[in-house]
Amino acid sequence: MDKHHYYFKLIPPRPTFPRDITPEEAALMNLHSAYFVQNFDAGKLLLYGPVFAREGAFGVAILEVEDEAEARHFAENDPSVRAGLNRF
Repeated sequence: MDKHHYYFKLIPPRPTFPRDITPEEAALMNLHSAYFVQNFDAGKLLLYGPVFAREGAFGVAILEVEDEAEARHFAENDPSVRAGLNRF
């Protein structure tokens, strides 16, 4: 089956994030980073990283996966999303 591409936008908890990140949030973001590296190494991400916009920072990734269900599974299992810090 051919792989499909999905745009992933990680929405932080507030517009001032990450400038005012707490130690607890930083720990979750470290888990988030490790999760992305793992999925990049597995070939499920083509690119990823932070975007610093005037309205506030957010995360972006381009997924290369089998289907929308796999893309949702990826997003829902991001440690920062599971913990309720970020949303997508």
